Amino acid sequence: MATILSVQGKDPQFGENCFIAPNATIVGDVIMGNECSIWFNAVLRGDVHYIKMGNKVNIQDGAVVHCTYLKHPTNIGNNVSIGHNALVHGCTIHDNVLIGMGSIVMDGCVVHSNSIIAAGAVVLEGTIVEEGSIYAGVPAKKVKIVSEALISGEINRIADNYVKYSSWFEAYNEAKK
Repeated sequence: MATILSVQGKDPQFGENCFIAPNATIVGDVIMGNECSIWFNAVLRGDVHYIKMGNKVNIQDGAVVHCTYLKHPTNIGNNVSIGHNALVHGCTIHDNVLIGMGSIVMDGCVVHSNSIIAAGAVVLEGTIVEEGSIYAGVPAKKVKIVSEALISGEINRIADNYVKYSSWFEAYNEAKK
């Protein structure tokens, strides 16, 4: 069963049709939209500030979403995929974004819509990722413009796939109610 805990009187809130893996951890002031999925070993810690997510957000296996005490909450828009083992900390992620596997997005960063953070990239504190850009490297820099083909072929495809993958666990979701 997933670890879902209240912290200082604040309970996680879940939208409709969300999948929470049995070993995911979600604590404190976490607000989730509809059709979200939190996968195996993912951790969302809304203990020191809030985490707010829109609809159709997937936090993949081993990813960590956290904040900075009283300084930087984490805001995640709609149609966002946060890849396996990524770290998203005290930042703002707008709509239609792909955060690649193993990447790090630090405090005060803003990742604008229709953008991709490449696998393994490190987006340093306070970086503003331009809308429609791909950022890669350590430290992450703009390397390319996101084409319409990448928006539909990667960003939307992955978010849609994770809604589908979540449905495969429907029996589990029903059993935990």
